[in-house]
Amino acid sequence: MAAGTLLTTLIQKQWPHEAVLISDEPLPPYQRPPLSKDYLAGKTARESLYLRPHSMYENAGHRLRLGERVERIDRVNKTVELSDQSTLGYDRLVLATGARVRRLNAPGADLEGIHYLRDIADTDALRSQLSPGQRLVIVGGGYIGLEVAAIAVKGGLKVTVLEAAGRVMQRVTGPEISAFFLAKHRDAGEEVRLDTSVIGFEADDDGHVAGVAVADGSTVPVDVVLVAVGITPETALAESAGLPCDDGILVDEYVRSGDPAILAIGDCTRHRNVFFEQPQRMESVANAVDQARTAAATLMGDDKPYDAVPWFWSNQYDVRLQMVGLSKDHDERVVRGNPRDGAFAVFYMREGHLVAVDAVNLPIAFMVGKKLVYQHRDVDAEALSDPDIELKSLV
Repeated sequence: MAAGTLLTTLIQKQWPHEAVLISDEPLPPYQRPPLSKDYLAGKTARESLYLRPHSMYENAGHRLRLGERVERIDRVNKTVELSDQSTLGYDRLVLATGARVRRLNAPGADLEGIHYLRDIADTDALRSQLSPGQRLVIVGGGYIGLEVAAIAVKGGLKVTVLEAAGRVMQRVTGPEISAFFLAKHRDAGEEVRLDTSVIGFEADDDGHVAGVAVADGSTVPVDVVLVAVGITPETALAESAGLPCDDGILVDEYVRSGDPAILAIGDCTRHRNVFFEQPQRMESVANAVDQARTAAATLMGDDKPYDAVPWFWSNQYDVRLQMVGLSKDHDERVVRGNPRDGAFAVFYMREGHLVAVDAVNLPIAFMVGKKLVYQHRDVDAEALSDPDIELKSLV
């Protein structure tokens, strides 16, 4: 997503030089969010995921080298070595290596029928094994796990979610949102087990996964497993080239790495932003797109610092969750609306100003909240919670 947006933006800005996009995937740049949503459900064709047709890049004078991998960066000679033994020179290099899924290190973790979800091939493989009546166990109660759970239940599967933490989506949201989604999934017929750690997998006589062993000594019978326990930034290439990395490739507000000739964008980066006291790593489409646009400006010599407000979203059943800002360091939460009505928002405050908003089926709260977070405004907590006060009036 980051690489495709960068190349598209350079085309729009009439970048006067040739750009070469190298990817070890065989497909042109595509959207990843539908992989755990409509594409998994079979509602979206593969071609509709592509950001642009393959021909558009080439017609603009650029090249896509698909199914190839960069093995080494030579910063002294400004070249990259590819998996086919060829070498390419560069004037400027952009790393958009993304992230890789976290894999479970547990007995039986390599059994047939255990899936991870990161690219189109992963979704195709998982979808081919999902049939009505089957038992699906999802390890991890974050965005991906819960989105897949909702799709699977609608498809007639029996779903069990195993979450090691005490709340679903605990890493990214507050207890009110977690409680709402836990109830939503359980009401739909899922078994959701919290504070439950997976310690291994059991096989049938054919070497296919048949059970998930958990720390309390029990085993959950299963036909298919999805492990969705997060991602880690793909920094190996950058590290081998000697670029500064710390849970991501370190970049400045212009997405420049420690080498002025090398930029980095997307999930692989840890970046500076006016909204953070410390560099942060963002796992989101919005960040990938915004960093790509910043990179395009930097390459064009039109330096514009990256100052976008982080935002995220998730679709689960009939619920649209929209999130803006980072809530982890808040000191006060304000709820607007009633979760029982299916539409409400949680505003996260720190020292009197708004730092984040989580909106459930309440887009106005997300839109107003995004402006207030960007403005770094002090906001009256009572006004946020009072349904008789229009949110727009607070901007």
